[in-house]
Amino acid sequence: MLIEAVFLVAEDNASALSDALLDAGALSVCVEDADAQSPDEQPIYGEPGLETLASAWKNSHLIALLQVEDGEDFSHALADLMLDARNAGAELPLPETVRKVDDQDWVRATQAQFSPIQVGRLWIVPTWHEVPADAELVIRLDPGMAFGTGTHPTTRLCLEWLERHLSPNAAVLDYGCGSGILAIAAAKLGAGLVEGMDIDSNAVEAARANAAANSVRADFHDAHWQATRRYDLVMANILSNPLKLLAPALVALVAKGGDIVLSGILERQAEEVAGIYAAQGLDVRVAGSSEGWVCLSTRVA
Repeated sequence: MLIEAVFLVAEDNASALSDALLDAGALSVCVEDADAQSPDEQPIYGEPGLETLASAWKNSHLIALLQVEDGEDFSHALADLMLDARNAGAELPLPETVRKVDDQDWVRATQAQFSPIQVGRLWIVPTWHEVPADAELVIRLDPGMAFGTGTHPTTRLCLEWLERHLSPNAAVLDYGCGSGILAIAAAKLGAGLVEGMDIDSNAVEAARANAAANSVRADFHDAHWQATRRYDLVMANILSNPLKLLAPALVALVAKGGDIVLSGILERQAEEVAGIYAAQGLDVRVAGSSEGWVCLSTRVA
C-alpha cells in the first residue's frame, strides 16, 4: 500500500530534503506552497529574462509518497525513511501529517478534475467527456505538457475578454500560447489570421496538435520567430515580470486601433504593470478580475 507524508520545510532546505527523500526510497516527492490560498501565496515560476531566484516557496510542503508492505506499521516505514535521510546528512522535521493513500483508478481520478467549462458561447471539453447538448462553440482540449485548459482564472479572464470584445476577422497573436487555447478560441469566435508563439518547444507542438484536433487554422512559432506584421489583437497570458520586460516588444506588435490584453497578473501587481505600459504610451485598465488575478487591456491609438 501507499502512504503520504507531508513535511513543512523552509525554502533553503526544500531542494536538498526533496533529494534526500528520493535517495532514501520515497517513490516521489512533490513540493507545494504551504501558504497557498492565503495572502502570503506567491508565484515562483521561471520567467524569461530573469534568473529564477528561488527553487521553492518561503514555507514549502514536501509531500513524499512511500510504498509500505501490507500489514507493516506506518511509523516503522516512516522512521526508516527519516533515518536513511539523516544518515545521508539531511535532517527532516517530523511530518505534519501521515495518511494512507487509498487505491483508486488514477486515470479516472485525474480526469474527474477536468470537467467541461463554459465561457459565454465557448465550451472547453476534455475528450473523455460528452459535449453538452447546448454547447455552441466547442474546444476539445485535454490537460498536457503546456499551460492552458481553461481552469485557471488567468485563462478564463482572457477567454471572457475574447467572447465579449473580439472583432470579426481580426488578426490575432497569442504571445506565450501554451496549449494554444486562446488562439483556438479566437479562431472559433471568428478571428481571421491567428498566430501564436511560445519559448517552450513542447508548448508549440502541443498548440499545433490542439489546433489540428479542433480543425482550426493557426500558425504557432517558437522562440526564433520574428514578426513581419502587426496584429489587431495581441494577447499575452504569462506573468507580470515578462509582461514588464516585454512591454516595448508587445506594444510594437499591435496595429493602430488594435487591442492589447495582458493576463497572469496578481491584483497587487496590476498598478506596477500598468505603470510600465503607461511609459509606452498606453493607458491599460483592469478588464476583469477573478480569485486574486486580473486581466488588463487597452486599445492602441
